[in-house]
Amino acid sequence: MQKFRFERGYAMTGAELASVFARSGINRPTADQPRMQQMADTADLLVTAWDGDFLVGVARSLTDFCAACYLADLAVDRTYQKLGIGAQLVQETRSAIGSTAMLLLLAAPTAMAYYPKIGFISVENGWISRKP
Repeated sequence: MQKFRFERGYAMTGAELASVFARSGINRPTADQPRMQQMADTADLLVTAWDGDFLVGVARSLTDFCAACYLADLAVDRTYQKLGIGAQLVQETRSAIGSTAMLLLLAAPTAMAYYPKIGFISVENGWISRKP
């Protein structure tokens, strides 16, 4: 496997976040730069993946680092998918939040088959209140 670098705490710009989202195929409002910047600025945990100086992936989470962590976004550039980067971003996230915090997420319909492959289990006790 190709050697990638993973970092925590990178001060990501909204433009960088939008770019990796667009290159990954994830459905996010990438044209809304103020929103992208707010998403980057207010995340509790950003884990990034790099091929040299090129940003190829991001895991963006909201967490208290002790009880729960919501993995809001897991995005890997399409060119770099299926190389283990997404799984390593999740592993780096797990390592950062510690052993007492649960990791949860909402999967896009196209990603439903991916998450069981990297150790997630489906739960039936969840609820959502969609934005108005």
